[in-house]
Amino acid sequence: MTAGAEPMIPPPSMLLSLTEAHRAVLEILSLNISHKRLRKIAPLGDGHPVMVLPGFMGDDGYNAAMRRFLGGLNYTVHGWGLGRNLGPRGGVLEGLRDRIFELHERHEQPVSLVGHSLGGIFARELAREYPAMVRQVISLGSPFGRGRMTASVPARLFNALNPPTELPVDQDVLHQAPPVPTTAIYSKGDGIVNWQTTLQHDGHHQSENIRVRGSHCGMTLNPVIWFLVAERLATHPEQWQPFQRMNWRNLFFPSTGD
Repeated sequence: MTAGAEPMIPPPSMLLSLTEAHRAVLEILSLNISHKRLRKIAPLGDGHPVMVLPGFMGDDGYNAAMRRFLGGLNYTVHGWGLGRNLGPRGGVLEGLRDRIFELHERHEQPVSLVGHSLGGIFARELAREYPAMVRQVISLGSPFGRGRMTASVPARLFNALNPPTELPVDQDVLHQAPPVPTTAIYSKGDGIVNWQTTLQHDGHHQSENIRVRGSHCGMTLNPVIWFLVAERLATHPEQWQPFQRMNWRNLFFPSTGD
């Protein structure tokens, strides 16, 4: 492979892809069982604004439950307000820029961004372009790494809707962490996106990867991820430190090397 060339990373295995929906249902069931306890142990926020961005083919309804949960923790939570996420098509990037400007002006402070899959890529690019307006970025199974063009199950559909030669973002910098606190949450059980493309390799002292157990489609309804997002949002940028795996957390957050 020549220097700078994209590696050819395959999609997840057939087994992971075929069991994706079943495992997502299990995550929803576990959320129904644990949500009351989760509200008691999740740290309360400081009221700062949070915007949650949906993944490819998703809309604000897809992550409504997570937004309600974060709202109950004292955050001022917003959807992205741009309908179904079909990729960086005409008007989407402009709409996101208008949205971050609007929320920053309304709340008079930086906005935290939480993005699932493609939504996480959008969140990272907003933070890269407007770091003064973004408090931190949390991506959930977002394929921003090298090799992403071949590493997901819906790659053909995405490329059909968004031809690679017409993408309005610089593909050569997507893998680089934006200049704000950045958390990449990933699962080796992801049945939609190859987990290797969701890892932050070119990071900085305020960036990290956190592994969870679960599917791709169930990430916005996974109680472990809900706790993790709440914990990261409660960490002030000036007091940022890597997520601490200790005591009971080791049961739910395996080491990245495992």
